[in-house]
Amino acid sequence: MTLTCQQLLQNHPQVWQQATVHPFLEQCHLGTIQPQQFNTWLVQDYLFVVEFTRFVARVLANAPQEHFDVILDGLSALKDELIWFEAKAAERKLNLKTQKQATTTEYSQYMAQTNEMPYPVQATAFWAIELAYNQAWQLPGTMPEPYAEFANRWGNPGFTEYVKLLEKQADEALATACDRIQKQAESAFIQIACLEKDFWNMAFDRASRSSADNPKN
Repeated sequence: MTLTCQQLLQNHPQVWQQATVHPFLEQCHLGTIQPQQFNTWLVQDYLFVVEFTRFVARVLANAPQEHFDVILDGLSALKDELIWFEAKAAERKLNLKTQKQATTTEYSQYMAQTNEMPYPVQATAFWAIELAYNQAWQLPGTMPEPYAEFANRWGNPGFTEYVKLLEKQADEALATACDRIQKQAESAFIQIACLEKDFWNMAFDRASRSSADNPKN
């Protein structure tokens, strides 16, 4: 039986919910998130996106030519996203030249490992990473300022359509994959969901340990 992205979501609802529903996001929605928590997330997510850009570039290198356009659009968006993160950090007087926390390092290393796997696994991982943010920032509902700008970046209709294109490409890649590669893709989906949950936990529970992220304003 051919594995699809929707089947992954249906087969692993609990692990996916933990990746996309979290007190960090709920407190952003309520406007009660602490500055040091949000700032920790912002800095570490910037560092993650740097490595994610490398990951996507390597996905492009392994992709069939008919998938180039969507992936290239993603890379172009990531360039804009890095510039946007730098502007948001400057507004908050945050230092982006800091070390990755353990969870960010683990996630970065996992993406690098995934780049050594067959393309169907990479395509599935790419879709899962983008879907996680798309849903996570949508599910709590309308965010108050200053968090509305962040929620809109990943929850807007255009990004949702982009994620659907990634799903289509992942499904196309999985359709011709053998059972072994499909199992690798399923494992990647589960691992990414767990890493997403850990990333929210890092910002929510361990913000006080990140000395570089203390707000100065």
